[in-house]
Amino acid sequence: MTEAPGPTSRNKILEVAEARFAQRGYAGVGLREVAEAAGLSKSSLFHHFPSKAALYCSMLDGVLRRLEARLGPALGTEQAPPERLEAGLDELISVLAEQPTTARLLLRTLFEDDDLPEGGLPEADAMNATLARVIGAIHTVIEAGVADGSFRPVSVPHTVQTLVGTCVYHFASGEFGDELLGRPIFSAEAVRARREEVRAFVHFGLARQTDSAPKEKAS
Repeated sequence: MTEAPGPTSRNKILEVAEARFAQRGYAGVGLREVAEAAGLSKSSLFHHFPSKAALYCSMLDGVLRRLEARLGPALGTEQAPPERLEAGLDELISVLAEQPTTARLLLRTLFEDDDLPEGGLPEADAMNATLARVIGAIHTVIEAGVADGSFRPVSVPHTVQTLVGTCVYHFASGEFGDELLGRPIFSAEAVRARREEVRAFVHFGLARQTDSAPKEKAS
């Protein structure tokens, strides 16, 4: 029987970089450390990524593409906007719960943009394009719901900000979140509770009220 091929050098570097950057941020991680942890020389790392900024942006682009692959199909169905948004947020919560480093990386990125060079970095352009598609897909669903009357006439940008914050911040909150909830935020019980809280926000805080309450889904 032929063995399945192992990860490529590039993928191994990205895997190591994701764990290190999530733990200590952009400034706290060196390329030599990443190369050694990946079992490569620093020159081998430079073969794939010409700078730390290029590695960081490539790593983030991969993280965002994982989100896009899950959110896109859920947000792009023919269902009504509330159902599409709920399905997309369910997928977002699932990805953040399955990959504990993702939320912290995304939150760190908001404060680490100043460390990256401005312009002229293809990896940064690719990352920003992926982020724009992810946020744009959420924006489009909310905008459609406001237009057809299934959502209240809310500020779409503010609502996107609220939804991203309520999911990403929650899973990035670490020990503070654990203490606040009285259980680990990544426990099955806590993830299920977060899912229900976000669904409740969509149905009772965003959608126009109807006589029927949202049905609880099996986890």
